[in-house]
Amino acid sequence: QVQLVESGGGLVQPGGSLKLSCVASGFTFSSKAMHWYRQAPGKERELVASINSSGGNAYYKDSVRGRFTIFTDNAKNTLYLQMNSLKPEDTAMYSCSALGYWGPGTQVTVSS
Repeated sequence: QVQLVESGGGLVQPGGSLKLSCVASGFTFSSKAMHWYRQAPGKERELVASINSSGGNAYYKDSVRGRFTIFTDNAKNTLYLQMNSLKPEDTAMYSCSALGYWGPGTQVTVSS
């Protein structure tokens, strides 16, 4: 049974940083691409970042490229999203995804 559990969200001031984690189980973590999505109130869910199974290639949404970094720790079956220079428009529920499954999400709020 695939399970994905996110953590690390919270309230941060503009310009601040957060590191999101997603612990995965129920599949061979190191062989699957992993994704971070976000959904703000009243908006559609959007892909923020993806990383391929080898960890050698990453995709970033234009608005976060250079500020966010996606990476994995295969020994811990964990996906991360390091978010720096956060902006109010980054406020959303962030969820990780793999194999068509989703975690419940972790809320990120950027506000002064």
